[in-house]
Amino acid sequence: MLVHMNTLLTSLPKSTPLPRYATRLLGAALAATAYVVCIPWDLRNRAETPGGIDETSPVSALGVTFLALSLLALAAYFGIRDRLAWTLLVVAAPPAALLYASLSSHPTQDANAWPVTWAFCTLVIGAGTLVSATVARRFRREDG
Repeated sequence: MLVHMNTLLTSLPKSTPLPRYATRLLGAALAATAYVVCIPWDLRNRAETPGGIDETSPVSALGVTFLALSLLALAAYFGIRDRLAWTLLVVAAPPAALLYASLSSHPTQDANAWPVTWAFCTLVIGAGTLVSATVARRFRREDG
């Protein structure tokens, strides 16, 4: 059964409640999955060698790039289909919540800088989501 392309781009606020909220839940699940796949759960820095003072992070540039591209694509899609506030909640909130849970789950904090790290990363994710959604809204087709 083929889904008509028009169905994938219809305005969510004008659709019936079941497809509207199912699409939003699917988007949030995709955003959370992208975070889980791209960013390791344990974000603490590690010594490069045993006894060394140089530390390395388990986060890779490729993982961050793939996460950013995934979230930008989701934000563009929901920017076309939904309101900006819902786009922010669907795309930016799941990774921000998972990052918060990951950073706060460690009994020993790295110099207690994690709240600042979380706030900065959440701001970047939210701003990127809003910019991508706003740009995508310019390409939205008006119904009627």
